[in-house]
Amino acid sequence: MTSKVNYGLWYDFRNPQQWRVPFERFYADRLQQITDAEQLGFESCWLTEHHFCDDGYTPSPLVLASAIGARTRAMRLGTNLMLLPLHDPVRVAEDAATVSLVTGGRFDLGVGIGYRQLEFDQFGRTLSHRPSLVEEGIEILRRCWSGERVNFSGKRFQVGDLCVTPVPEHQPAIMLGGMAVPAIERVARIADGFLCTGGLGLDTYCEALVKNGKTPEQGRVALGCWAIIAEDPEAEAARVGEHVLYQANEYIKWGAFGPPGETPLFEDARSAIDNGLYQLWDADTAVRELQKMLGDYPAIRDIHFWAQFPGESVESGNSRLRYIAEKVLPRLR
Repeated sequence: MTSKVNYGLWYDFRNPQQWRVPFERFYADRLQQITDAEQLGFESCWLTEHHFCDDGYTPSPLVLASAIGARTRAMRLGTNLMLLPLHDPVRVAEDAATVSLVTGGRFDLGVGIGYRQLEFDQFGRTLSHRPSLVEEGIEILRRCWSGERVNFSGKRFQVGDLCVTPVPEHQPAIMLGGMAVPAIERVARIADGFLCTGGLGLDTYCEALVKNGKTPEQGRVALGCWAIIAEDPEAEAARVGEHVLYQANEYIKWGAFGPPGETPLFEDARSAIDNGLYQLWDADTAVRELQKMLGDYPAIRDIHFWAQFPGESVESGNSRLRYIAEKVLPRLR
């Protein structure tokens, strides 16, 4: 490989009622898990965002990124992803710059357009405005980090002659997610890289790079991997099946994979694993599949795995992390 690939963890910090532990302990345990994971050899940590969720799905990934940055030494931090249309882009630029500064430039900002009506309603945004909200938002982020005074007048935002400080010494890459073809084409056009969900859309991204005068090698991909990796992946899937089912069905209910109510829920864990984004891999399979993916898509710079399924204990997740660290990562490197 000509470019180094980081291997990392992905967190949503969900604490569902049926498996709930006190939130202070919940956060403390996972922050310790991340600290320990760096010692095991994991090189990145990615945080996602949603709001008004019964299970506490984290609404504040930049706050968590700062906490993780204070506990780690070299681990790269990122968001996969923040819902940029819900936010004031100037405030995001200020907060992201601050995270970059306090972590010594270890932070990248991944964003997406969102899809939950509830969130858009509460934050006074219109769902149909998502494309212009995200495009203008990204333009404002870049201008805020330029060190120049910001003057911007668009359909959604107005920024009048502001000096946004402090400027990050290491400007965060702006990564953009998407699963539909127009969204992925937007990534190639305006973003520094592609937040890829489960390998979906990689060919579309490469094709869109070429349309925009770039080579696929000039792209950048951070891949969120949904594989369940264990010595006996079938047994592991059975053991954590209820947590996997919960994760898959909550995303379906929100409309992540189509309009809410039109995409049927999975009836049981087995159907979620067989028909969802999940794959069951032992170490040999994981090494083979990931090496093939890296060979086919040289733009991949980061692959990160769900550290925990919702409601799963850290002890349970730790067993998979140790297995990946000991049996998979050395062979990939």
